[in-house]
Order: sequence, then structure tokens, then C-alpha cells
Amino acid sequence: MLLSNSFSPGRGALQHAMQALARLFADCRDVLFVPYASSNPDAYTEAMREILAALDVQVTGAHRTEDPMDALAKADAVFVGGGNAFRLLRAVQRNGLLAAIRKRVQAGMPYLGVSAGANLACPTIRTTNDMPIVQPMSLSALGLISFQINPHYPDAHREGVSAVQARDQRLSEFLEENDVPVLGLCEGSWLHVRRGMHAHLGGTTSARLFTRGRGPRNVHPGDDLTDLLHTQPGYDAPTP
Repeated sequence: MLLSNSFSPGRGALQHAMQALARLFADCRDVLFVPYASSNPDAYTEAMREILAALDVQVTGAHRTEDPMDALAKADAVFVGGGNAFRLLRAVQRNGLLAAIRKRVQAGMPYLGVSAGANLACPTIRTTNDMPIVQPMSLSALGLISFQINPHYPDAHREGVSAVQARDQRLSEFLEENDVPVLGLCEGSWLHVRRGMHAHLGGTTSARLFTRGRGPRNVHPGDDLTDLLHTQPGYDAPTP
């Protein structure tokens, strides 16, 4: 489950997604929270612990464990939080969690990614909105899905048409050099993937899908996006 952000307009953190999270964590007791993208991982972890207590799950911050790999092995689900995607990717590359999370999720472990955590689920983090404040070993990420997510896609009604035009230009430039769809998730929306075979949009807002050679199209909560799971991504493939 990949969320654009923790907040939906006018609601508290994760409140717009609690019913969906209850289903995601229905068979889970222990959730490993990965807060490496945050500049204040302790406060972030405590906030998520308090919120998810309503779902009767226990949240452990990976940054406070003696052995994050062992903590992942014992967890029932993993939750990767938001912040700076470059800082997050560098951290999980260094401590080995990148490959370990990929293996557990591909074996069926529930994965929740918010903002940078949603970027991390993609083949690369190239469609993050974040500044590269640190240098990861590469931009390659988990590859849990075969296409790209762009979180925090602007809502024209709240942020203005100019914000949408600016983001569209940046994503169009990405498609000039890479042949892979990009799903722009407005704040309050999420992508839910089940067993790697079904995908649909959820949430309280919409999203916008960008594909090379086609105009962008809007998608709405409930829309089936399963076809995107069959994407054959092409990176560093400039248009002729």
C-alpha cells in the first residue's frame, strides 16, 4: 500500500486511510517502522506508534534496534515513512535492509510506504520531489512495482494551475529520458497492490497517470490500475 502522504486535507495523520490500514494489518501484530527518511526519527516513530495503536499493532523503530535485519525477520509487516528519499535510500543500502525488505515483501509480507516510502517501492527513486541532500550508492530502489510513483502531485483546486503545470513539465522531462509510466498521487490518495496481481487507486482524492507518447490522464479512487503491474520499464532510453 503506497500513500502519497500521511495527511488528507482537513484530517489528521493517516486518518483518511485507517480502514484500509486495518485491512492491510489485519493479521499483523508487530510492525517494523523505517523512519530513516526523517530528520527526527524518534518523534516520527512515536507519532506512528500512537496512531497505529488503534489498530492493535505494536510499532518498533528500525533505527532503535540493535540489529535491523533481525528486527525485520521478526516483524509481521514493514512501514517505510516519509521524508527525504535520498537519505532513506542511502540508509537502507548501507544497513542491508533494501535487499532484505524486497525479499520479505516478495514473499508476502505487507508493505506500507508513505511519500518517500512509496518512492522506495519503485524500481528507482528518480521521480521523487526531494533534493539529493546525500549520495546513495545508486538510485535503484526496491522494485516492488515495475513503474514509478510521484507523491504529492498537486491539486489544481488547492495549489493552483501553475503548480500542476510545473510538475507536469518535470514529469514530461523524465519521460523524455525514460520509458516507464509515472503515477502522480495527489495528497490523500494511495495505490493498493494485492499479491502483486491486482492494483487499484484508493483514497479521498485522485491521481494522474503519465505515459510516454500519450497525454496524461486522470484516475480516481476505485479505478483498476492492474495493467501497470505488467510494465516493462526502460530507463535511460531517450526518445529519438
